[in-house]
Amino acid sequence: MPAVNLSSHSLQLSTLSPSSSSSSSFTHHSSQNYMPTRTRISCVSTRPRRRVGSRKGEDPESRELVRLVMRSFSEKEPLVKTLSKYVKFVRTEHCFLLFEELGKTDKWLQCLEVFRWMQKQRWYIADNGVYSKLITVMGKKGQTRMAMWLFSEMRNSGCRPDTSVYNALIMAHLHSRDKGKALAKALGYFEKMKGMERCKPSIVTYNILLRAFAQARNVEQANALFKELDESILATDIYTYNGVMDAYGKNGMIREMESVLSRMKSNQCKPDIITFNLLIDSYGKKQAFDKMEQVFKSLLRSKEKPTLPTFNSMIINYGKARLQEKAEDVYKNMIYMKYSPSFTTYESLITMYGYCDRVSRAREIFDELVKSGKEMKVSTLNAMLDVYCLNGLPMEADLLFEAARNMRVAPDSSTYKLLYKAYTKANMKELVQNLMKVMDRDGIVPNKRFFLDALEAFGSSLPKPESASPETNSRTQYTNLRRT
Repeated sequence: MPAVNLSSHSLQLSTLSPSSSSSSSFTHHSSQNYMPTRTRISCVSTRPRRRVGSRKGEDPESRELVRLVMRSFSEKEPLVKTLSKYVKFVRTEHCFLLFEELGKTDKWLQCLEVFRWMQKQRWYIADNGVYSKLITVMGKKGQTRMAMWLFSEMRNSGCRPDTSVYNALIMAHLHSRDKGKALAKALGYFEKMKGMERCKPSIVTYNILLRAFAQARNVEQANALFKELDESILATDIYTYNGVMDAYGKNGMIREMESVLSRMKSNQCKPDIITFNLLIDSYGKKQAFDKMEQVFKSLLRSKEKPTLPTFNSMIINYGKARLQEKAEDVYKNMIYMKYSPSFTTYESLITMYGYCDRVSRAREIFDELVKSGKEMKVSTLNAMLDVYCLNGLPMEADLLFEAARNMRVAPDSSTYKLLYKAYTKANMKELVQNLMKVMDRDGIVPNKRFFLDALEAFGSSLPKPESASPETNSRTQYTNLRRT
C-alpha cells in the first residue's frame, strides 16, 4: 500500500492557505467518538422527531426527569417502582435517555426492567428504535446473547428489521471477545442485508465494518470494503476515513493510515479536528515527531482549532520520548493560546515528568491539584502512582495509596493492577500481601484479565510450575502470596 507524500505541502490536507510554514511547530501563531447517524424505519414512531446525534437539541425537561429517576432508585427502591411514581410524565423519549444512562453505569439488567415496564404502558407501541437502542446497549456490555434475544423479541412483536437494527446487531457482535468469530458473524449479517430491500447496508454499516477490520489489522478486507463502497451509490464521509485511520493509527500501522489519508484527499473530503488529532496522536506514539509537528502546523493554518486532546497527546508522546523541553513548549503554547488545562492535561504533565525522571516535579503538580480543592479523579491518582512505579519507587507508591482515602479518592481496578505489577516486579512481598488484604476488604476479586495483564508486565518474577498455564500460575502466585 503506497505511503502518502508527507511534505509540508501535502500535509495541508486540502484545507490550508498557501502561507509559508514556520520553522517551529510551537511559535505563538495563534472520542473522536464517532456518533453514527441512525437510519430508522419503525413500525410506528413513538419518539418526537429530532436531529439524530444532537444532544443539545434534547428537551432539558426530559433530561431533568431522567436525572431525577436515576437519583431516586436504589436497592431499597427498585427502578420500576420509581418509574411508576412518575408514570404520568414518563414517555418513550425518557426511556431512551434512561437506557443511555443505565448503560453508562453497567446497569444493563435495569434496561430490561425499564423495557418491560414500557411494554405495560398504554402509550407504548412496538418501535424498531427501542429495540435498536437496547441491542446497542447490550452489545456494549458484552451481552451478545441478550442482544440476539432482543432481535428475536422484536420480530415476534410484529416489527420488521431495518438497516438501523442490523447495524446495532453487527455492533453488538463486534463487542464480543472472540474477534475472529465476531467479524465473520458481522460479515454474514452484512451479506444478508444486501438481499433485503428495507435493510440495505448504509454508509454507517460500511463505516462500522471498515473500522472493525482496520482494528483487526485486516488490510485486505478493509480494502475490499473500500472498493465495494466506491462502486456503490453511497458516498464516503468524514466518519469513514476518521474511523479507519484511527484504527490503523492505534495499531501503529502508519503506512496504511497514510494511504487512507491519500484516499480521503483524492475524494475531496475535508479533514475535521478529529482527523488532525488522530494523526497527531498516531505519529506521536510512533515518535515520528517531524510528521506530528507538520500536522500541527497544518492545523494552526486550517479553519479548525486545536482542542485540549491535541495538546495532551503531544505532551504525553514527547514525554515518553523523554523530550521534556518539547513537551513543556507545547504546554506553554497552550496557555498562550488561552486554553484552560483539564484534569487530563495535568495527568499528561504528571506522566510526562515521570518518563523524564522528574518525579518531584510530577508530585508538585499532583499536590497542587489536591490543594486546589477540586474533586480528585482516580485517573489522576493512578497517573501519580504510575510515575512512582515507573521510577522504581514502590514504597512511595504505597504511601500515596494509603493517603488516597484522605483525599476522598476511591481506587479502581486499574489502581490495584498497576500496584500489583509494580510490587511483584520489585519482589516486595509484604506490599503485595497488604494490597491483597485491601482488595479483600474492598470486595475486589481479581479476574483472569487482571492476572494475565500482571504477568505480561513482570514475566516470571515469581516461581511457578512449568507445566501450568499462565492463568493457573498467576492464580497460584496470588494464593501463595495471601497465605505467606
